[in-house]
Amino acid sequence: MKLSRTVLSCLPSLLKPYSSLSWTTKIATIATNFEGMKTVDEADVGISCFISQLPGFRGILKQRYADFIVNEVDMDGNVVHLTSLDLPPEMAVKEEDKAKSCDNVPQNYTSAVESFKSISSVTDAERLEILINQVTSGTDGEVLPVVLDPSSDKSKRTAIHNFVKENFKFLVTDTVDGPDSTSKCIRVRVNSGANNNRGNRSKKRKERGDKPFDSRGSEHWPEHVGKFLRFHLYKENKDTQEALGLIGKMLGVQPKSFGFSGTKDKRSVSTQRVTVFKQQASKLAALNKRLFGIKVGDFCNVKEGLLLGQLMGNRFTITLRGVVADSEETIKQSAESLGKDGFINYFGLQRFGSGSVPTHHVGAALLKGEWKDAVDMILDPRETERHVVNDAREYYKETGDIDGTLRQLPRYLVAERAILQCLKKCPGNYLQALKGIPRTLRMMYVHSYQSYLWNNAASLRVKNYGTSQVVLGDLVSTKVDAAKRMVDSLTSEHNESSEEALDCDQVDDTAVVDLPAERSDLVKVVSIEDLEAGTYSTSDIVLPLPGSRVIYPSNDIAEIYHDLAKKDGISLTESIHGVKEFSITSMTGGYRRVFQKPIDFEWELLTYTDSNKPLAETDLDRIPMNKPVEKVGSTEEIEDESMKSDTNPHDSGETNLKDQTDSNEAEKDTGNPDSEQTQMALKMALTLPSSCYATMAIRELLKTSTSVAYHKTLN
Repeated sequence: MKLSRTVLSCLPSLLKPYSSLSWTTKIATIATNFEGMKTVDEADVGISCFISQLPGFRGILKQRYADFIVNEVDMDGNVVHLTSLDLPPEMAVKEEDKAKSCDNVPQNYTSAVESFKSISSVTDAERLEILINQVTSGTDGEVLPVVLDPSSDKSKRTAIHNFVKENFKFLVTDTVDGPDSTSKCIRVRVNSGANNNRGNRSKKRKERGDKPFDSRGSEHWPEHVGKFLRFHLYKENKDTQEALGLIGKMLGVQPKSFGFSGTKDKRSVSTQRVTVFKQQASKLAALNKRLFGIKVGDFCNVKEGLLLGQLMGNRFTITLRGVVADSEETIKQSAESLGKDGFINYFGLQRFGSGSVPTHHVGAALLKGEWKDAVDMILDPRETERHVVNDAREYYKETGDIDGTLRQLPRYLVAERAILQCLKKCPGNYLQALKGIPRTLRMMYVHSYQSYLWNNAASLRVKNYGTSQVVLGDLVSTKVDAAKRMVDSLTSEHNESSEEALDCDQVDDTAVVDLPAERSDLVKVVSIEDLEAGTYSTSDIVLPLPGSRVIYPSNDIAEIYHDLAKKDGISLTESIHGVKEFSITSMTGGYRRVFQKPIDFEWELLTYTDSNKPLAETDLDRIPMNKPVEKVGSTEEIEDESMKSDTNPHDSGETNLKDQTDSNEAEKDTGNPDSEQTQMALKMALTLPSSCYATMAIRELLKTSTSVAYHKTLN
């Protein structure tokens, strides 16, 4: 909480424009343009109240990626940072010893092939020897699998599987159908996930016309070493799934091999913990010189992989640029009020999607059983989307050509592609098409509707009873030892495998799937006795996320849930269709605190002249880097990346890694008039529990919309 002398000397000129007529006119123009964009506004999803009555001020959110820094906070309260890209000395020694032991293994497999004859036939041994020679000789071209003689003896087949596994680490076996119903054949193939010194001769999967082998990790792992490699993932302008997808592709492992606690906001610089099953740290460390916008480090082996929700929260470092206020006192009082009183713990706009079709509208259609309407909303053209994507949507709507549309749709549009692929197999079966969407993603639509109801209930609670006291009939979290308090997922589907891809345009600041929900036996309705005893404070007030196991407040706040649902043709007490996963009555429900105070809140005012200069230090800035970064990916992948980028014009000159920007920042000013004008920024650091939205804390300060579209207009 500081105000430098430099800032104080500049305040008169910085503060004056806010109260001028020209600025008022500009705000009105921006608001008009913003309304014409047809994006989701806060009022549309129940976000309408504030805690403080202080006036707001101008500030630009996320002008640069580094203006929004997110560091995960683990279950022990430690803030996760990227501190090193190198292998720890003890780990480097272990892997070196392991490499030496591997080098000492004889490469002559003659004796092993000879022994193989004792459990198989001479013909099979010859086939195996030819395959081994192809692999070890370095012959160019694809190494085709061999199929051994059919056998109806299961014990014999098991012996062959085990023999190959123990003696030929670079091969893998599986069982295929034999020439008749009583026999099976063993197929022997090159292990695509193994380091078999074959270089890059193997063809791409689509060229092989085959599925990949199960190569989640090394089969030869010391028993005393934890089976999971934990590392810190640093990324810029990439969502978690996208970053891990690229790393997995480079390692040759499947997405389900990775574990993480939550999905971080895409448009940010973030650091989080990740685990991967049975992978060597040296392999991941070697990727750093090829990864673009991603770094990995701080390696260690652990016994268990990470699961969704295994985090205490996130530490945010947020810089609001272009700050203009009517007085210094307004900024100071607003910041102090946020630290003291907190903010209304709304679900932010990210919960409801960034397009012109809000996710809670899709959720409402699912709850009503309107399968075709839900599919149409997901697939229909959207004015707010990039031309390439919208053109693909328009093409499908006009032609119904599924194959042609799939060729045009980017891979990151997971829901759309899944629906089309299912409709191709089962035309007209819209329910089945919706079920084709990865479970975590398809359930997000229903959860979005629950969030919509919660936001409206929270607003009504503030309008009717204010923010300073507990009232009769409120729901509160009971006074139970924190160590005994259970925090569960909203519904069981939140514990799904992290292999399911998420729509990167619809993720939260923190995580898509970690809605905290306290057990019903730890929640109670406030009685007269509670009020007289003063047992509870406003920080204990909670509201339910509708489900079969929740209770509602006993005052008039409960009515808004049922009134809004009824208006949408939805019942919260019974299902109008038989599909359980799209019925609120089949979900347990949960609770969410209405008011949230930031933890360890700090703030300061800064001045700057160059909008392209970073004002906050990232983890990567603290690590000296000398090697250039090599971009990885085909031309097609790079084009896909450019399509997915949501940068604004001010980000066009911003590169993603420190070693690519140092030389640019050393250059002299190019004559941009904006760079000569002194501007003010508000820099804040705060920690929030999992699933709380930092954008809602910013909204409490600015008293303006937090939508990306709105803040782009301020640029």
